[in-house]
Amino acid sequence: MNMLDGTSSTETSATRAAYLSLRDMILVGKLPAGEKLKIEQLRKLLDTGASPVREALSLLTSDMLVERIDQRGFRAAPASLANFEEILTLRCTLEDMALRRSIAHATAAWEERLVLAHHRMKRVAGTDAFEEAHKLFHMTLLSNAQSPMLERYCSQLYDLNIRYRYLAAGGARYQSRDIAAEHVSILDAAVQRDADTASIALLHHYRLTGEYLSTQLADL
Repeated sequence: MNMLDGTSSTETSATRAAYLSLRDMILVGKLPAGEKLKIEQLRKLLDTGASPVREALSLLTSDMLVERIDQRGFRAAPASLANFEEILTLRCTLEDMALRRSIAHATAAWEERLVLAHHRMKRVAGTDAFEEAHKLFHMTLLSNAQSPMLERYCSQLYDLNIRYRYLAAGGARYQSRDIAAEHVSILDAAVQRDADTASIALLHHYRLTGEYLSTQLADL
């Protein structure tokens, strides 16, 4: 038993598994924005108990991926252009701060982790493993900021942005970008400890995506 909350390790594991599964389904749109999330349906879908599903949905409200719609009901968080633009603005502001702090505290060990994260991301491009590797690269950029709360907010905003990318990305104009080259530009400036150039490259990377998604999301 967990001495803090009386929850068994089995129940904790089931809740964690449900949380990760539901989170992934919301991020990629398998559970569409605004859709009511019914405990019984999700329980059957995940082949688990009602309690882990309910606990997982409660955790996801803290991530802003799920909303409570009444005393006991939930829905996947709605999507809107205004919400996306707020996420983009916050990402640019907070990640600029975190990246500059990370570079200010740069070490050889951090640079090695960053180069390795980029290599892994490049190696799995075009596969199902890319999304995880992509986030790892971006979070490694910020991981030397020595500000756990700032890094946590940046991670959460990354996840909120993923949902919109799945909603709107994939068109010809988006695919025509050389995103790999954009990542190299960010990496090169970071390892050269050039905070201004790294920040410009990172924010340009985000704003190009933002311009495209804002156009695609205009009808939401």
